[in-house]
Amino acid sequence: MGVNSGASVLVRQAGELIERAPGGIKLVDAVELLVAWGRANSVWPLVYATSCCAIEMMSTIAARHDLARFGYEVMRASVRQADMIILAGTINEKMAKNLVTLYEQMPAPKYIIAMGSCAISGGPFYYDSYAVVKGGDRLVPVDVYIPGCPPRPEALIQGILQLQEKIKKEGRRNPWKVRETLKVPFEDIFSKAQAEWAAREKQRDEELREAREQFKRENAASPASKPVRVKKEEFPVVPRRKPATQGISNWTLLQMIQEKFPAVEVYGHPGIIPKQVAELGSDYILDLVVPPEQYRAFAEYLKNEQSLGLDMLIQLTCVDWKESFDIVVQLLSCRDGHKLFFRSKAAKQPETGNAEMESISDLYLGAEWHEREVYDFFGVRFRNNQDMRRIFLENDFPGYPLRKDYDDPTRVVKRPY
Repeated sequence: MGVNSGASVLVRQAGELIERAPGGIKLVDAVELLVAWGRANSVWPLVYATSCCAIEMMSTIAARHDLARFGYEVMRASVRQADMIILAGTINEKMAKNLVTLYEQMPAPKYIIAMGSCAISGGPFYYDSYAVVKGGDRLVPVDVYIPGCPPRPEALIQGILQLQEKIKKEGRRNPWKVRETLKVPFEDIFSKAQAEWAAREKQRDEELREAREQFKRENAASPASKPVRVKKEEFPVVPRRKPATQGISNWTLLQMIQEKFPAVEVYGHPGIIPKQVAELGSDYILDLVVPPEQYRAFAEYLKNEQSLGLDMLIQLTCVDWKESFDIVVQLLSCRDGHKLFFRSKAAKQPETGNAEMESISDLYLGAEWHEREVYDFFGVRFRNNQDMRRIFLENDFPGYPLRKDYDDPTRVVKRPY
């Protein structure tokens, strides 16, 4: 466990006094070695895990690998009783401040292990991600890196052994100190590695050009071998089982709806009549286009019309078409089992690119969170929603990250391929 700064100063002063006595240096070195050995074998990790690497960390603690053999099994729930954090998994922007707070509240000396590709560099979220931190060492100083996605328990044990060696070397001559975090700006590491590989291949071709030319001259008469094509194996066609129809058919739904709202059309099939909808098959889920001015009234009709029974909201989301948004709603009839999509266009404001749409959160209570999510990521504000604020991102997050025009080089590295 870590000790406070006052006790550390007292121990250092006592060591300096003992060193002046005959043989004092050897005594202090022996005590320091014993203390370092004890500290290295009694590190208490914080209970902290964010993603799939946590499963490997739990497996390391379990009986098969038995992390208790190394003195690391005492997982603490309070930072005041811990002196190490294992960053096991993805670190997103919203938890970044909390992680820094935990590290600052932890008594010194304290250590960090970055476990897995996500904790080291953002992993698969390095490109095109607005929400994932590109490595834990940009927030807190990391002592040991364990690559992998995810690394096995043996790799975590190896990383712990490396940390033990680091702790054993600390003392009066090599005191522990708070190090700086990584300040290197983001870069396109894939393109950089690709360019280095191409340069290396070009240099290799230059070195082997003479040998290749000589081989061609000596073996000019030998015919080139052709690979034998393997015959493609043919499998019998498995007949598809026709799914059982549930609830009201698509063409009946369309007929009932168009009697009340004649302007409603089928998405992707303008002008189609109800009988032609039946030809799309039973797998097709009816997808309707509703005029924006009828969006609220249409949702109210679907909810209150007992013959339709569309009483459950499955999803409310948004699609950015650059010039406008589509608000897409999916409903389900719990009584009969049929489903329905409907969408309405929300025009973008020329100045801000934002849009507005009437709220249906009073009709379907689950729509409140869905509408907040659409506002958080797309900037579409829903009128009469009683809690129109961000739900996933911080309040000071710049812009709306799922829009086509979103670009923030301080957070997002564009994928080069």
